[in-house]
Amino acid sequence: MRSRLAARSPRATRLALTAVAAVALTTTAAGAALAVDGQSRASAVEQACGTNDLTFKVTEKTQAGGYLLVTAKARPGITCYLEGNIPSASFGSSPDTEVLPIEQGITESIKLSGTTAAYAGINPKSTDNDYGIEFERLFLSVAGDEENSVALRLPSATLIDKPLATNWHADPADAVPFS
Repeated sequence: MRSRLAARSPRATRLALTAVAAVALTTTAAGAALAVDGQSRASAVEQACGTNDLTFKVTEKTQAGGYLLVTAKARPGITCYLEGNIPSASFGSSPDTEVLPIEQGITESIKLSGTTAAYAGINPKSTDNDYGIEFERLFLSVAGDEENSVALRLPSATLIDKPLATNWHADPADAVPFS
């Protein structure tokens, strides 16, 4: 014996699914609206930060043998969440200049808006020798958004050899790359 569901035509099934989707969408949209002073306003959408949502600044620090501190802030009018993993970064096209993680796992996401910042520390030279290549630029993006990578000028030419980075942190003290 065939079930009633199997007996439905493909057109009837599509119509039923469309109706269910429309009800779900209407319910979600109605639930997201807030009544403020008697007027209905849509709530703000919380989004993950993309590279284009942020501005970046690189500074040199002397702690821990010297490192680069990358500061990320949301552009004006943007509120987004930056995942607590390492930035996708490299100093050139060679695989040897790709920045690798120091930390294990992912730290907490950081809500960026206004003057709130996130910080990642990059140890440009994790080796204990005189080898490396000098670079004047860092290519950086939010992990997963590499197609929108930005080129950042370094404060000075920097010797690079097996660079390591911390995750993004809300406190710059947590972004010191001890390796």
